[in-house]
Amino acid sequence: MDRAVRTVEDVFTLLDRLFSTRPGAGGDPATGDGKDFWDRFYADRSRPVPFFVPKPDESLAACVDRGLIAPGRALDLGCGAGRNALYLASRGFEVDAVDLSPVAVAWAGDRARGAGVGARFLSGDVFALPATELSGPYDLVVDSGCFHHLPPHRRVSYLGLLDRVLAPGGHFALTCFAAGEGGMGSELADEELYRARTLGGGLAYTPESLRRIFSGLVEVELRRMREEPPESALYGVPFLWAALFRRDAAVCGDGVRPA
Repeated sequence: MDRAVRTVEDVFTLLDRLFSTRPGAGGDPATGDGKDFWDRFYADRSRPVPFFVPKPDESLAACVDRGLIAPGRALDLGCGAGRNALYLASRGFEVDAVDLSPVAVAWAGDRARGAGVGARFLSGDVFALPATELSGPYDLVVDSGCFHHLPPHRRVSYLGLLDRVLAPGGHFALTCFAAGEGGMGSELADEELYRARTLGGGLAYTPESLRRIFSGLVEVELRRMREEPPESALYGVPFLWAALFRRDAAVCGDGVRPA
């Protein structure tokens, strides 16, 4: 009999394992058990996966073009093959990008060399990488497809990461599955996910749930991603939310306003 739970992180690790025991589960974000799944996913670069294209999210490009986001230090969470990271680097951002899959990171590095742009790519679990690797503060944190693959309890870890690395006045750009899109993401209630022990390929969110989860940030924009035609230089599909939040410039790194 193993009685290993002593800390909050021990509880999270235990809960992570509930989702790493079913086929198709997202894996264990704390221990990296999902790495093999994502390595296999990215191994064949010729697969007709929509987001394998070397195009940035239309919502991210629109925010940059409209001046809502200015060049600075950027962190791309779950960067995959690097399409958003390389776009930001080409627009003058200093980019750190991280993905659980070394195969995806290797592909991103190849793309960076081919495009002649610089970004620092890291392979690992964002919740386990040392602070020296994700040093912050970042003026921009981008997430296009990482957040909706996290089990509910890992939102706590995620918000803690944002609190640690996002600069006061910095922006958080998120795209994630939208609820009501006919199976593009699981709409089970959080407690039902633990009974099912699977994330169903990713979690779908309502605008209200996103506003509640990220209520510590200021909402700048929350809309559906615009669909982009195949010939477009941008990536856009209508079953995703495109959100931009800003951290209050008066909030310190511990989430508290200065006196």
